[in-house]
Amino acid sequence: MSSLRLAEHFVSINGEGQLAGVLALFLRFTGCNLRCGWCDTMWANEKNAPHELASVSRLTDIARDAIEQQGVRCVTLTGGEPLLQEGIEELIVALTRLGLRVEIETNGSVPIEPFMKKCRPVFTVDYKLPSSGMERYMHTDNIPLLKEWDTLKMVCGSRADLYRAAEVIREYKPICPVFLSPVFGRIEPAEMVEFMKEQKLGDVRLQLQLHKLIWSPDERGV
Repeated sequence: MSSLRLAEHFVSINGEGQLAGVLALFLRFTGCNLRCGWCDTMWANEKNAPHELASVSRLTDIARDAIEQQGVRCVTLTGGEPLLQEGIEELIVALTRLGLRVEIETNGSVPIEPFMKKCRPVFTVDYKLPSSGMERYMHTDNIPLLKEWDTLKMVCGSRADLYRAAEVIREYKPICPVFLSPVFGRIEPAEMVEFMKEQKLGDVRLQLQLHKLIWSPDERGV
């Protein structure tokens, strides 16, 4: 049986995406193949970051407790990069069988098609813009696979990021909702709104990270 490197688990609201504000169980795993310049979970990115080796059975027990004790209907698998975990596909199937809406937060560099075959989760896929330093690793074949219930997320840290985001949107024409999100403290949301007006991005949504507005930006487990 596979063991996944679980860094932390907690119930909170979704801070972003289509279900922002909705309660969810978060399962955060260690290890990431990217090193974004503004990453806010760098502590979890190394494979040897503090973690427990958790079986799929252990993780589904955590999910059952969250359903029974806190009424959650959604689970978010995050990281690090959750799609690098051995056994993640087995976990997706098990959580779906519990009746949960399973969302994968993935960094955009890992092909998502292999994870659609047994049991398709909901994907929130990043497109890393220039300020991340990781744009060259983006697997753009993911974008046409996204459906209306998925999300394409673009985190912006500069004006150059905004222009690049507009280019990508116009080139790939995703049918899923596209969210622009500011790097906390690097770009003002008001500037992003003006840019959206200037570029006529009427189908794009600006989103602030709710958890960073409610709690300290450095708070874990929220």
